[in-house]
Amino acid sequence: MNVSLTPELEAFVNEKVASGMYYSASEVRREGLRLLKEQDTLRQMRLEELRKEIAIGIEQADRGQFVTYNSPEELAQDVKKAGREKLRKLKEQK
Repeated sequence: MNVSLTPELEAFVNEKVASGMYYSASEVRREGLRLLKEQDTLRQMRLEELRKEIAIGIEQADRGQFVTYNSPEELAQDVKKAGREKLRKLKEQK
């Protein structure tokens, strides 16, 4: 397999090899691909979790379990209040 790199990426690979962190340019590319695969896996896991949370929210809304706000400021105040309460509880646990 041939891999074409921009001059900047080629310099980066060469720097990694010269630093002694990697034995060869191939090793640097393999590590990069391994990290990309790991990142894709994490992204997929986060997406699945987000979909679950959305489904829960839809179910709650269907059951009428939601709050209606009259303004963005009212929502912001409620979010701040909930955050402060959560922070207070975390501090109490310590």
